[in-house]
Formats: sequence, C-alpha cells, structure tokens
Amino acid sequence: MSSTEKKTYEGRSITVTFEAARCRHAAECVRGLPEVFDTSRRPWIRPDGAEAGRLAEVVRRCPSGALQYAWVDGVRETPGGPAPITRHAPGSTAGGTPDHLPGTGEKA
Repeated sequence: MSSTEKKTYEGRSITVTFEAARCRHAAECVRGLPEVFDTSRRPWIRPDGAEAGRLAEVVRRCPSGALQYAWVDGVRETPGGPAPITRHAPGSTAGGTPDHLPGTGEKA
C-alpha cells in the first residue's frame, strides 16, 4: 500500500478507513480497542471486533485524522481535525483538568 492511499475496512454496521501517510503512531486506536486494532494481524483493523458506537468513539480519538469511519447506512461523521494529546502523571490534573477523557468517566 502506498503511504498516500486510504485503506478501507468494512464491517456490518461501520466502515473504517486508514490513511498511513497521516498516521502519527500515537496508538490511541490500539490502546482503545485492541480487539479491533491489532498491528500483528492481517487485516490489522477488524471493525466487527467491537460494538460500532464504541469503535466510532475510539476512531474519533485519532489525533491525526488518519482513521475515519462511516456508518454503513450512509451517515458519515469525520473528525474535525487532529485532537491534542497530552500526557500527565497518573492521578494528576493539569490546569485543573482531570486525567480522564472528556465526557466519559474513562481514564485517559
């Protein structure tokens, strides 16, 4: 695959695309859903490995926008741009912000 190509991984209810040239290797996908994103397998993305809504949530965390998704029913949602990634010591808060993902109660 050329680094400028978008590769498509189709699932029953969601399709994920990956553009290698944009990837920053932050591994948000691999840490977020290892049952879907596993670089030691081929194909390395298996959209049916998790509930589609959860997969969409993890794809939206992609800081570079290399990962995108589309619902099979035609509704498309694309990240608005790279998401900032910050790292803090466990349990710390930076600038008064808790060390969890916004809008979730999930640890970052």
